[in-house]
Amino acid sequence: MQFAPAISARAVEAEDQRQAAMGYVSEAFAEARLDGLDVDCIAQAAVFASFVEMVATYGEEAAAGFAERLAERVRAGEFTVDRSAH
Repeated sequence: MQFAPAISARAVEAEDQRQAAMGYVSEAFAEARLDGLDVDCIAQAAVFASFVEMVATYGEEAAAGFAERLAERVRAGEFTVDRSAH
């Protein structure tokens, strides 16, 4: 008899935090749009702020490595939520 690998409590907590963080970011986007800000401006500001935090936390090389892999991840559909919209 085989059992599926157990998901560690740490992994579950990390995923919960990622989901909560995404909720906060989505809410901030929605509020900014309600205030009349252009979605392109919001997105660029969010990316900039994210990279500022990544550099501060992990350093320039790690943030640059993350950035280098972004194009491949975007093309692979990792960030596409609603494929019918494109």
